[in-house]
Amino acid sequence: MSLHPPIPALERAFEVTAELGPLEDHGMTRVGHRRIIPVIGGTITGIFEGTILAGGADWQTVRADGSIEIDGRYSARSHDGELLYVRARGVRSGDPAVLEALLRGDDVDPESYYFRAALTLESATRPELERSVYIASYIREAHRVRYVAYRVT
Repeated sequence: MSLHPPIPALERAFEVTAELGPLEDHGMTRVGHRRIIPVIGGTITGIFEGTILAGGADWQTVRADGSIEIDGRYSARSHDGELLYVRARGVRSGDPAVLEALLRGDDVDPESYYFRAALTLESATRPELERSVYIASYIREAHRVRYVAYRVT
């Protein structure tokens, strides 16, 4: 019997390319500077294959230091009609000049900023996807976001 918990590892699970609509800047609200970025389409490949559906969004809160709290929610549909709900909670942070360049839509080396999230998956037809913890590493581009999700073993 082991007296120590298992050491987690990462197993590549899926990749997402999410196409984004124009940023909606709600300004300073009671919780902080609120921005909403619509998800208008995209693809998911790997342990789930399908199309990202329009209608999701990333509800962001910009912190005083310029870092961004990520709260992304969207759905995907597989080629045979299965649905997957994805929720991503994370942080994008970095040097203020780098964050401004990302906001402008400039191409920025993903090594120059931090953009990670914890993912929760829901699926009525693929319950095995709900039994694991996932984390993702992102790249922000002008009109889309790309990430690789890893299952924590």
